[in-house]
Amino acid sequence: MNERYDEMYQAASRYYIQGETMEGIAHQLGLSRSTVSRLLKDAREIGLVRISLADHSGSQSPLAVSLSRAFKVRVHMVAVRDTASDAHRFDQVARLAGRLVTEAVADNQLIGIAWGVTLAHVVQHLQRRPLIGTTVVQINGGANQRSSGIPYIGEILQRIGDAYDSRVVLFPVPAFFDFAETKQAMWRERSVQNVLRLLGRLDLAVFGVGCLTGKVPSHVYTAGYMDDTDMRQLAADGVVGDVCTVLLREDGSFTDIPYNERATGLTPVELQRIPRRICVVADPSRAPAVVGALRAHTATDLVIDEGTARAVLNRI
Repeated sequence: MNERYDEMYQAASRYYIQGETMEGIAHQLGLSRSTVSRLLKDAREIGLVRISLADHSGSQSPLAVSLSRAFKVRVHMVAVRDTASDAHRFDQVARLAGRLVTEAVADNQLIGIAWGVTLAHVVQHLQRRPLIGTTVVQINGGANQRSSGIPYIGEILQRIGDAYDSRVVLFPVPAFFDFAETKQAMWRERSVQNVLRLLGRLDLAVFGVGCLTGKVPSHVYTAGYMDDTDMRQLAADGVVGDVCTVLLREDGSFTDIPYNERATGLTPVELQRIPRRICVVADPSRAPAVVGALRAHTATDLVIDEGTARAVLNRI
């Protein structure tokens, strides 16, 4: 193992710091080019090499600048052709989000994660970065009448925990309680209060934007959390989507939506207390929900593709 680590260090130092080619490194170390390539890949995966984003202020294209000025967020934009498939769009945005999250995390942080389709993509692109004293916390409950939600949600959080050597704390409550009174009672339980205390001290939050009518279905609206009657009521209340399973209108309002009395995620007001909040979205049809999320000031950073950004700007 020590010999292998030394080879990784030698290869990484020569390639990233001294600027040597893989062929030159292979010749100097008496290895094949393919072996050098694997050494560099392994060095990135174990955190020996950390690749940082040079532009921390976000993208500077006219489209990104317009979006940043409109909503006072840092915009990190991906160029994806309009004819690209939904899967390709999600993959490209998730790749950038994965790099941004890896750059944002640090030792002794509390990292809040809101599960969903978008985060399931993002966690596939996290770079390995061993940290000390870091905890990953589930922001919103995940159980419903059909499932505990743990297999789906647990995998998302565990991937993050594995990437950063972090402790994982699940939030074993429903996404939405059947009765507001039940939520109020559960919020007095010590086991729940332990999670709520962690959520009140988050350093970083990462989440997507759900949408009632998105082209790419949002997990919360397709996996048994709501029935047809619920969906009709939400539409009647003017709901366009959610952040952390807290429902929003396009104007950013949420406090008078009755369903939110039973929701378990952090509200936009609670999110605003978190120093850094990374919102990831890759679906132009979710533009109404994204506008609502940004008007509610849920995010400090927005990771988005050009097509979705244009769709958002067209609604303001």
